[in-house]
Amino acid sequence: MKYLLITLLIFSQAQAEFVDKLTESGIDFTHFNGMTGKLYFHEMMGGGVALLDYDNDGDLDIYFVQGNYINGQKDGLIFAPRHPEPLTDRLYRNDTTEADEPRFTDVTKQAGITASGYGMGVATGDIDNDGDVDIYLTNYGSNQLLLNNGDGTFSLQADAGGADDKRWSIGASFVDMDRDGWLDLYVVNYVNYKLASPKTCRAIDGTPDYCSPQAFNGVADGYFRNQGKGVFSNQGSRVGIAQRKAPGLGVISADFNQDGWPDIYVANDGEANILWMNQKNGSVQDRAMLSGVAVNMNGMPEASMGVDAADFDNDGDVDLFMTHLNRQTNTLYVNNGKGWFQDATVRMGLGSSSYKQTGFGAAWIDVDNDGLLDLFSANGGVVRDLKQTKAGEIYPMKQANQLWLNKGKGKYEDISAQQGAGFLRPDVSRGAAFGDIDNDGDIDIVVANNAGKPQLLINDINKKAKPANHWVGFAVKQANGKTDALGAVIEVALGDGRHLFKRVHTDGSYASARDPRVLFGLGKNAEPVKIIVHWPDGTTTRHGPFKIDLYHQINRKTSS
Repeated sequence: MKYLLITLLIFSQAQAEFVDKLTESGIDFTHFNGMTGKLYFHEMMGGGVALLDYDNDGDLDIYFVQGNYINGQKDGLIFAPRHPEPLTDRLYRNDTTEADEPRFTDVTKQAGITASGYGMGVATGDIDNDGDVDIYLTNYGSNQLLLNNGDGTFSLQADAGGADDKRWSIGASFVDMDRDGWLDLYVVNYVNYKLASPKTCRAIDGTPDYCSPQAFNGVADGYFRNQGKGVFSNQGSRVGIAQRKAPGLGVISADFNQDGWPDIYVANDGEANILWMNQKNGSVQDRAMLSGVAVNMNGMPEASMGVDAADFDNDGDVDLFMTHLNRQTNTLYVNNGKGWFQDATVRMGLGSSSYKQTGFGAAWIDVDNDGLLDLFSANGGVVRDLKQTKAGEIYPMKQANQLWLNKGKGKYEDISAQQGAGFLRPDVSRGAAFGDIDNDGDIDIVVANNAGKPQLLINDINKKAKPANHWVGFAVKQANGKTDALGAVIEVALGDGRHLFKRVHTDGSYASARDPRVLFGLGKNAEPVKIIVHWPDGTTTRHGPFKIDLYHQINRKTSS
């Protein structure tokens, strides 16, 4: 019996446990999509969420993207707004203290947030290099740019600072494509859907249902070059993206072929995906088909929604993961180090376990700090589920989210069932943002649900596992000590000879933005660590040793 108890204890140490702490957090946000039963396409898509430190106080605040009325129609609503009008995005300040559970305060009004469009997504980055994170919003209609004034307030920029895109935009990524020290902006556009001429689509039983993107024409994405101090110019035609039209949803930037220049991967819904390889001369070329990431192993395009890029196998290059429609499975592409990929979904154990779900927001995160990247998917249907409809469900597209544990040796295991009722609550999940909300050294998750309340999934692994795995975190900044060095890659050297790689980024997932800090799980490694920073301009610096189980800040100006 003693041997059995020890065995169970060791097993429990490897399991992260997420607890939904929304109710006690002070967050009262409810997403509103304006649905009236007319099945407008954009009401089904849902919105994103961002984790950002807007006030530079060292903890993560939360920005929720809100929907709106459709054509101003307030009669016949299926879901009425559950908070005061006007409908707008919401910003919650993190007021958590070290001893408390997560606590947030709604500061939307005092921060001057003016975002009353039909919201879709959010991207974050310091566009004017003043040390304060700014916010770009994608909408069904004109997009918006909120410039951080540095005093806890934001100013709405006319024409989004030159980066407005009046098409239906969803994903966006801040990335310094030309390595000039200013963040450029890539905007992913979806389809040419007009409210004035809606189409009628039907479910398999012949009843009206939401349309698929294939019922409409895809549109080209947008690329806006930062001219300095956060003023943008539309250069989609010049860089070579304007002629490619597709129903885009997810986007992420990374150096996929390790040539020192950032590239962009776009997840398209039902059509071949795009890999824009940086040509280092102000232009890009699509190499997705040649590189093996345009379609799956069967040569078929998939309904890609969410996307992430990370070095899940710790070999020094960036791999790709994306979520798809049910009956397609999610997809994992393994990078060989030179930008050539292989579909490894089935052999990694991710095929059958994702077959029944429709995934949106997603990320590679080390939930148990063992040094191996696990996978999360925020799930929700896109057509009405017949069983839920017959049961009287008002919004019958609910699914449970999923978590896969990286078991090492190229295998993942679905451990969703071990996460409890708060994690498994079925909902119509869309955006998801990832970061250490309570600064305790493990990754938490905020999930944005369509036409419902979000989930605030707090990771309690460091509180419950005894002893907990070790960790170390880094906030990597530019010379001013405040601007996140988006695109920098941090390499951690462990005493056992292993090297772990993570990059500083806020993009990826679905229509959402994540914590720019990098958090490394170290397992049982209890020794201080040294790091190498590969900066966006191509230079490298070495730092350390650093104490573990702490966050550290690396400033470009102090590098040696």
